[in-house]
Amino acid sequence: MKKYKIALAGNPNVGKSTIFNALTKKHQHTGNWTGKTVENASGEYKYHNNIYEIYDLPGTYSLIAHSKEELLARDLLCFNKEIDLTIVVCNAVNLERSLNLVLQILEITSNVLVVVNLIDEARKKQINIDLNKLSKILKVPVISSSATNNEGIDTIKEKIEYYVEFKNKEFYKLQYDNKLEKEISKITKYLDNSLENKKWLSLRLISGDKALITSLKKHTNYDITTNKKLVAALKQSTKNLKNIDIELLVVSNILKECHNIYINTVTNTTNKYIEREQKIDKIITSKKFGIPIMLIMLFFIFWLTIVGSNYPSEVLSNFLFSLEDPLYDLCQIFPDYIRDLLINGVYKTTAWVIGVMLPPMLIFFPLFTIAEDIGLLPRIAFNMDGMFNKCHACGKQCLTMCMGIGCNAVGVTGTRIIDEKRERLLAIITNSFMPCNGRYPVIIAIISMFFIGTTRGIISSLLSSLILVLVIILSILMTFITCNILSKKILKGKKSSFVLELPDYRKIRIGKIIVTSLLDRTIFVLGRAIMVAMPAGLIIYIITNITYNDTSILNIISNFLDPIATLIGLDGVILLAFFLGLPANEIVLPIILMTYLGTNSLTDYDTLTNLKTILIDNGWTTLTAICFIIFNLFHFPCGTTLLTIKKETNSWYYTFLSFIIPLFIGITLCFIITTISKIFILLF
Repeated sequence: MKKYKIALAGNPNVGKSTIFNALTKKHQHTGNWTGKTVENASGEYKYHNNIYEIYDLPGTYSLIAHSKEELLARDLLCFNKEIDLTIVVCNAVNLERSLNLVLQILEITSNVLVVVNLIDEARKKQINIDLNKLSKILKVPVISSSATNNEGIDTIKEKIEYYVEFKNKEFYKLQYDNKLEKEISKITKYLDNSLENKKWLSLRLISGDKALITSLKKHTNYDITTNKKLVAALKQSTKNLKNIDIELLVVSNILKECHNIYINTVTNTTNKYIEREQKIDKIITSKKFGIPIMLIMLFFIFWLTIVGSNYPSEVLSNFLFSLEDPLYDLCQIFPDYIRDLLINGVYKTTAWVIGVMLPPMLIFFPLFTIAEDIGLLPRIAFNMDGMFNKCHACGKQCLTMCMGIGCNAVGVTGTRIIDEKRERLLAIITNSFMPCNGRYPVIIAIISMFFIGTTRGIISSLLSSLILVLVIILSILMTFITCNILSKKILKGKKSSFVLELPDYRKIRIGKIIVTSLLDRTIFVLGRAIMVAMPAGLIIYIITNITYNDTSILNIISNFLDPIATLIGLDGVILLAFFLGLPANEIVLPIILMTYLGTNSLTDYDTLTNLKTILIDNGWTTLTAICFIIFNLFHFPCGTTLLTIKKETNSWYYTFLSFIIPLFIGITLCFIITTISKIFILLF
């Protein structure tokens, strides 16, 4: 049995991760927007007694690397000699653009298999591709697939098996301007013979690619600065080409070749689909309608989530808490204090997390996934780019904010799609402003209890949805304000430009939506919440039951914090709960309830009305609910996100800023709201 290594490359949004999942049976998240894969994922599959290890490279448009993911993809293709075959995935609907990467990869390796994916969408748009002719021109195998429909996956496996040991001696070669080709040949002869891809390396060195020099030293231990003849030759080539924009010359040459190949292999018999999409985009991405449509979409998603989650939450909570007595009986073999720890501490906390979080997630995530899958999220980023531009940030930050709605830690990792370090840091520091999966259900629960009331009429639900939209708008506004201030005071610099691809609109794929929202989001997030809630419930129960002068340690600390918390419309219990909830936001409200209740354990409740009664009995008012939502929105990130920030920035300084800035904003906003409320009460 042999083991082969396969690199999977391609532009963003061409279905690379879908093919990766189909081959390896792993469920790496896929989505209809750029930048989903930001680091090399790997997986294996067996085929005819051989093992094939697949590396899913970050999506990139070019090997002229600028961003972190482009560098990752380029370095693996250029310097990993263990790669036996490179699969380049192309978009059948936009083949000309995909050919750009294909031609650049062919400069590095001839061991290439081209997969023209999304062929089903090309058929619908009556785009015909002559795969045989394309294969003859490129001199590498070319096959088609529709990975979402599992079409062509078996063929991909067959071709991989055949071509993985096939060494192609004749392949497509790019030819550049005669003057540039002459300078390339001069540099090539001075490069070490152990290096492969000498022509491409020479071209990049002439272009002044400093990142490549670093990568050469890192991956091959070859330092060009020690080769005096090479350094001298590079200086001479720079003089000879001083009046030529090398990058522009190279790019224009590649694009010209792509166009020639495209017109010789592709025919489009009708443009009605393209024209229809362009008409839709004129509305969705217009200055007049773009932002309102985005807000209406958010309003609709939140409204369905709030209306749909109330009754299931009650049913699920009743069921979970009905199991308390049977479980208590099952634990009779344990001493009473152990049984109380397990049932009153661990189980009740976990049951609360599941009962409150699961129903909203089962509604919200599928709706959000639909918006992502059909291609609306990149258009939201397009609409908001002008606003980011005014605060000296990058429009790609909108995409990382959308990732943050799922999980702030994922949003921080996703900032790798932003090229400039300064703009990437802006996105990292402000990413926690977007409420993540752990905070959404709690915000929805508070809104439902204090702003819907006991009624479930359409007016109440619409009002609640409107409040939630206003909460998100506040998050976005504070993101803009903070980015603008940081850009002027701490992270100074000019805004870079970026090109955002607007993907084709796709039909809703119900099966894919259910699997993605259920497996990749709901189960993952709920599982994480449970894993944190169980030990947290145990520890907090112990602390609650350790007393000093007949007062629990938890109450002693909360009483100490109470005067401070009162200034910002909260109480000591709430403020303490946020700090104890550092491991995960999901457990903040259970900690509050556990501390409030005289039994020192989480008491079951039948409805959100009963939960509201517990809060009101402990001094909650509408002002408390508002300040709780604000503080829940703006406080330090969870522990997982902070560790991710440290890893991404390699700096405790920026990790501290990410901790203190949202906390400062939350305290300030709550203090202002509380002060205005007190003044209003005194006056009226």
